[in-house]
Amino acid sequence: MYRHIYLLSGVVSKVRTAVRPGYMYLLLLLLVGVVSNAQPAVRLGFKGGLNVASATFNTESFRSDYITGYHLGPVIEAMMGRGGIGLDAAILFSRKGFDSDGARVRNSYLEVPVNLKLKLGTPLINPYIAIGPYIDLRIGGEKNWELHRKTENILQQIRTQSFGAGLNFALGADLLNHLQLGLNYNLSLTDNYKTYNVDAGDIIDNYKGRNYICSLSATYFF
Repeated sequence: MYRHIYLLSGVVSKVRTAVRPGYMYLLLLLLVGVVSNAQPAVRLGFKGGLNVASATFNTESFRSDYITGYHLGPVIEAMMGRGGIGLDAAILFSRKGFDSDGARVRNSYLEVPVNLKLKLGTPLINPYIAIGPYIDLRIGGEKNWELHRKTENILQQIRTQSFGAGLNFALGADLLNHLQLGLNYNLSLTDNYKTYNVDAGDIIDNYKGRNYICSLSATYFF
């Protein structure tokens, strides 16, 4: 009898030894399946807000003042959980420009930002930071703006460029899941304006300028 018990215990031990790796492989396959099937939480929303805009030129003799504008448009956000990393993108109608020496430069743009976003994942108020590139296309406003310099008896013309690109920096927070408040700064990496001295029909390249925008926004996610 003892011999049969010994043989049976040996068989059970071998079965356990064979089964344990099988369970490990099964668990590994389940984990791989869960990770590969993990889907980001995707939300659609609508964004709007206030722009505080101006421009900086490559000379201190050309001064520009701030103006206010606005932006609005649809937004999509994809996050890997409430806290963690994700992406957001938008298609925004945005009003930008500046004031200088009697000229009121105002242009409308179609702006497309795409940001890498990081959220802390805290309840109720969920802070985030984001950074990413943007492009903008001028879709409204005059291409050429004339101004008379106060310090020089020279007629100058500002020409608005049709395409721009830069970096977007943002921080803010989600409130109660559906509302997101944010502060954004757009750093232009391309020239948005070129000025020319117009003298006897000749056009001479003079100064170059770039938009810079600070904006406050609110996004409602459906």
